[in-house]
Amino acid sequence: MYTATVGRTFLDEYNRRNQTNLSAKEFFDEVLFSVIFDHPKYLMWVQNSPFVQGLGKKKPFFNADERVERLEKLHEKITGGATDASIALGFPASDDEKFATTSGLVSFEDLPVEAEDVYCSWIGAALSVGVAGGYTILFNDPNVSYQVFEGWQKYRELLQDSVLQNKIPSNKLSTWNGQWLWFRNNEDEYFPEFRFADLVRLESIFSIEPKEIAINTVPWSRLFFALSSSYSGKSMMAYVSSLGQTNKTVGFIPMKLQTGDFIHQVYQKLFGMDNYQINKKEFESLFGKHIKRACELGSIGLQALEPKNLRKYFGNDSNLKLAKPKVSRKKTDSDEEYQEKVEKAHAKDHQNIITFHVYKTWLIAMIAKNKTEISDYTREIAKALMEFRENSRGTKGKNLLDKLFANKRKENFLEYLTELINSEGSSKEIADQMNLLRDRVHFMNREDFTYFVALLKFDYAYQERIS
Repeated sequence: MYTATVGRTFLDEYNRRNQTNLSAKEFFDEVLFSVIFDHPKYLMWVQNSPFVQGLGKKKPFFNADERVERLEKLHEKITGGATDASIALGFPASDDEKFATTSGLVSFEDLPVEAEDVYCSWIGAALSVGVAGGYTILFNDPNVSYQVFEGWQKYRELLQDSVLQNKIPSNKLSTWNGQWLWFRNNEDEYFPEFRFADLVRLESIFSIEPKEIAINTVPWSRLFFALSSSYSGKSMMAYVSSLGQTNKTVGFIPMKLQTGDFIHQVYQKLFGMDNYQINKKEFESLFGKHIKRACELGSIGLQALEPKNLRKYFGNDSNLKLAKPKVSRKKTDSDEEYQEKVEKAHAKDHQNIITFHVYKTWLIAMIAKNKTEISDYTREIAKALMEFRENSRGTKGKNLLDKLFANKRKENFLEYLTELINSEGSSKEIADQMNLLRDRVHFMNREDFTYFVALLKFDYAYQERIS
């Protein structure tokens, strides 16, 4: 039912920008129906609605006269007071048909429903933004909703483009809305006079196969970063739901967009503006829990942006390998084959370094108020640990460090730290540094300790790389 609220907010903005005074029904007839439904290929599919009843493999679309008849049938149902989910989008399914288990976005309040609310629900539903994971987001924000609306016509133009030979899939409006909203707010990529080829160049929007061009679903974190750049320093309420055979309402989730700017600032401070500009796209792609897990946190911000696969490096699960690649050449390798090996190894090494930057940025953002100070500190400790390893005989130093980094409990970490101080590879300077480390670790809470050890492990891996 929140679709009607979003639709009303948008309609007020539409009338303001265009100096009109359209009712929801007038907007539906003059704009929404024209763009979304008055074509052989729809932009969205509304299950059980008059627009799809009677369609199938034998009759894939209605002709122009039939589409007008479908529109009139919808008007008749709305005038007659019908408010089930096939007529009022986002409203409860028909109790008479016993479909209540598929309802979503529903209020327990028995609220009166006006015809204008029903038309607004269609507008709001058409503004829903699909994100990866099978969820959609509604933004009750006039600027965001108007940007989404601007993308409807672009989607229609793609479907009508003769050059594309009908390869763009129809009925994917919410998926398109997500990609369009990302593109519209991507200051590095968007320009008004773009062509389809410019969207293909971005790679993430479409997957191109010989027989079809699929529209990919945008990861929520990519959309989050794009909105962060346009709405810097703000929070925005998102209504998250999953609409399918069984509809699920997640609810209202605050999106702390200022976090996106903050993450970028930390990265730039640690690794420099030039590095940030070069690697921004790869940097952003590594952030973000699954949207369902992000919503379980109660808000989408710094914690929800936890980088993918980072958790496996906590404790003794895994170590990040940052050693420089060594490419061996077989006698049978041609120059081209060897060069291909080199390029693959360098590409993988580049990705490892970006991953290291992302992990370090997020960990520092989570545990420190003074970002530079904590980064310098873990780097110095990592150097001291590398010196200890080099001073130790055989593999004793390496084995002890492996045990040190494998701990998820402070007690065990401090125990191995004590052993390190008393080992032969520990100079007085190293022992003093480890003693100060002991004090610092002692006062950390469990979560900060976990992040700190992971950060130290990554800085140590980097020291291995450059030593």
